Amino acid sequence: MALTIDELKVLIQTDEHRQLELKKTTGELKDGMHSACAFLNTEGGWLFFGIAPTSLKILGQQVTDNTQREIAQALSYMEPQVDVRVEYIDVPNRPGHKVIAMHFDGWAWGMVPYTYHGCPYYKVESTTKEMPRDMYEERLRRSKPNLFAWERQPSEFTDISSLDEKLIRGVVRLGVERGRLSELALTEPIEDVLGKWKLTTGERPLNAATALFTNDTGMYTQFIMRLARFRGTDKNEFIDNQRVEGNIFVLLNEAMNFFRKHLNMHGKIVGLVRDEYLEVPAEALREAVLNALCHRQYERYNLTIGIAIYDDRIEIENPGILPPQITPENIRQPHISYPYNPLIANVLYSTTYIENWGSGVKRIMEACQKRGVAAPTWSINGGFVVVTFMRPIKGDNQSDTQDGTQDGTQGGTQEENLDKWIENQIRENPQITTEELAKMSKKGLRTIKRHIAKMPHVRYVGSGYSGHWEVDANEEG
Repeated sequence: MALTIDELKVLIQTDEHRQLELKKTTGELKDGMHSACAFLNTEGGWLFFGIAPTSLKILGQQVTDNTQREIAQALSYMEPQVDVRVEYIDVPNRPGHKVIAMHFDGWAWGMVPYTYHGCPYYKVESTTKEMPRDMYEERLRRSKPNLFAWERQPSEFTDISSLDEKLIRGVVRLGVERGRLSELALTEPIEDVLGKWKLTTGERPLNAATALFTNDTGMYTQFIMRLARFRGTDKNEFIDNQRVEGNIFVLLNEAMNFFRKHLNMHGKIVGLVRDEYLEVPAEALREAVLNALCHRQYERYNLTIGIAIYDDRIEIENPGILPPQITPENIRQPHISYPYNPLIANVLYSTTYIENWGSGVKRIMEACQKRGVAAPTWSINGGFVVVTFMRPIKGDNQSDTQDGTQDGTQGGTQEENLDKWIENQIRENPQITTEELAKMSKKGLRTIKRHIAKMPHVRYVGSGYSGHWEVDANEEG
């Protein structure tokens, strides 16, 4: 149905905005097409010729066959091609003068970005601007994932033999036990399991398979994680500084070990059982780290995930972006999932490492609420998505806790002796496990872990099944 002059007056009753562009004549046709391209790449909008943008006066212009050919020619330079109905609206009291109207639909997630004469444009409020290269490339990647997505590319540096079969079997078992994978997966060849997850092409693993299961990080600098405990609230002084590397599951394990080492452990007696937990819920931290590992931009090979613990906060920074539909302001609201790496996300879901897509933020907030801890905030900082948890002030919700205790007793020689004994055992056998330490000392496993967490000069290096303990040299003796 054609636009009427009265409907046009309603549309232009305010100044130009994000979805409205006014041009006096088709003498500004080229600039108008820049705006049309911007509409197509943003939220859509109306483009009018024959209206004064300052006074909003409806002037119209004479429209000839040549005018129509020029408009058709200009639209042909839009890629991909658009099917736009050009309307010509008679202007009252100005015989032979018409307003030229065109409406352009907006861009939807997954569509190819539009260009005019090879250049992409988008809207920032009412201004038309050239689209930044990273935004254009991200939209192009999303529109043709099989061609551009990093996770779907064949691995350059690994083959099937480089993947950790024991790890693959272990996560498959979890998926089977919790009903997300068929029991047949337990006995299938590894190649078949990977194939059903679409993690291979021919006999080559895709980058997604490498990120999840590699035994050898090799040339992949993306598989490094920075872990730091700073003294105070800035980066001036380290208490602990590590760089660990490995696949997604190894890095998750390393991150959680680091949290257990440097965050306070609280506990209270519930009935006859002692309930112990980190000052910031472990399940919330785990979910945030998993989100970083699952949704990071792995193609940015020169950047790594970072975890920083300060006296007042914890920051988890992920080299990546939020989908256009999600902002730091609305991320806490219910939303559907837009996984940056769908293949990786699918494996983590089918093995129960993540739950329903799009529910991670909700679970983080619920875990914090359950413990009476402030929910985290999200921000964008220099190409990183940063999740910030504020650490509880000592005394907050801790009236029934016993920090730094050993089997319910507080301080004293017994504490110091156990610390020294643990340190000596680790020096003598760097591969010793916390389970072995608990058995040898006749203490609870949680007690051993709590004591190690208070020893900043002691750290675990490598994966949970092939790593070892290290003690800072300056602490010896």
